[in-house]
Amino acid sequence: MADTKREIERKFEFSKAKSARRGVPDLTGTAAIAAVSDQGTVDLDAVYYDTPDQRLAADGLTLRRRTGGADEGWHLKLPVSPGVRDEVAAPLGDTVPRPLAALLRSRVRDSELEPQVRLLSSRKVSHLLDADGALLAELSTDQVRAERGDAAAAWTEVEVELADGIDPALLDAVEAAFRKAGLKVSDAPSKLARALAETSTAPPAKPAATPADGTAGAHVLAYLREQRDALIAQDPAVRRNLPDSVHQMRVASRRMRSAFKTHRKVLDRSVTDPVGEELRWLAGELGVDRDQEVLLERIRTHLDELPRILQPGPVRARLRVWNTARSSGSRRRALAALDSPRYLALLDSLDALLAEPPLLKHAADPAGEVLPKAVLHDYDRLAGRIGTALALEPGHERDLALHEARKAAKRARYAAEAAVPALGKPAERLAKAVKKVQSLLGDHQDSVVAREALRAIGAQAAGGGESAFVWGVLYAREEALAEQRERELPGVWAAASKPKLRAPLG
Repeated sequence: MADTKREIERKFEFSKAKSARRGVPDLTGTAAIAAVSDQGTVDLDAVYYDTPDQRLAADGLTLRRRTGGADEGWHLKLPVSPGVRDEVAAPLGDTVPRPLAALLRSRVRDSELEPQVRLLSSRKVSHLLDADGALLAELSTDQVRAERGDAAAAWTEVEVELADGIDPALLDAVEAAFRKAGLKVSDAPSKLARALAETSTAPPAKPAATPADGTAGAHVLAYLREQRDALIAQDPAVRRNLPDSVHQMRVASRRMRSAFKTHRKVLDRSVTDPVGEELRWLAGELGVDRDQEVLLERIRTHLDELPRILQPGPVRARLRVWNTARSSGSRRRALAALDSPRYLALLDSLDALLAEPPLLKHAADPAGEVLPKAVLHDYDRLAGRIGTALALEPGHERDLALHEARKAAKRARYAAEAAVPALGKPAERLAKAVKKVQSLLGDHQDSVVAREALRAIGAQAAGGGESAFVWGVLYAREEALAEQRERELPGVWAAASKPKLRAPLG
């Protein structure tokens, strides 16, 4: 099994040799620090693993096998934000533990994890305590030696890691005290990054996220790289079952599929369509659990709004039974998809497409000329679907048409959002206006799905000899809500008027 810990820390180094000779200043009296308790010195021996082309280092991840200290074992560190990482630990062994290997699968794929750098550290540890003797942070002073082949480097590093639940403002106070004593925040984000840099094996630079030459092709490819990277980054989060991770991974896949369709004048659809279908498969496999969560939360919320007198019988128990039956195996299905050869083939296909993009002749045209036409094409497509839906009589056919309009709204929104770097404020305003249309249509579709679920729950309740009254009440409320959204749609759509899009001057 693997354990996870959130690390909030800051690394420092001495700015001058004179400061290093003076050593780390006494932090007693800094902010809430009332005492500094010496915990002794420990020797640490860590070997860092990566692929031969250093894919983990390029994304800011570190995987090490460390002996010595209280937490010896395997450690995988995943970046969360600057100065914040999640450390996933597993017991010491000779090979990479399977739980950690799974979290790296989207990056490592069929490559091998090999030893890259060995770090030998002599660590002096102190505890920073408050007036009650409670731990605020751990202060470590490391004498580090990095070895990689015949190359070696040595340095002194000071690290302050907060205890759980401590306000990060403490790190600002420590930094101010350190600055006066000649220490500065380290330029290197991690020991590994510094070791690679100082032994002349710096990680490969990631492709630029923004267009370099102003062409439509450069713009579209930069956007696709961003979404590819987001999909890969969310993979370990989905495996760890982190909040919103499935949703974010699905969004990345949908944005790529949408971009393939929007930019048919830039990228050859004969190449992108098969990849888009695989992205659709992935989103579908991931979505079972997420869609059920959203549906359950909607029904619960509406149920909580009803007076208890309208909820006769074992209403909550019936809802739990229904949800359990629907949710069974959905997470296993999502994880099985992420572990499948088909998923790895999809990631390889995305890499290949971005490495050798199937560009068409308009890819060489300025983004300011090509993107407005693509965005407005998706806008016109949305307008047509809304018009078709509103022309139908209320009922099943209109519900289906509004669902198609919702999908068109999502595509138009994604197109406008992706065009903001090239087209500026007009594209941003369009994206916000279309998002409101999408949200309204989304709420309408959620109501359609909820009514189907409520009909099924009511039938199950009746079959079990229970009252189905409350499920009928909720059904009627959903029906009224959907009708309200349909009445609101013309006004919300009118606010998303067709814009004039052009590249900003200069």
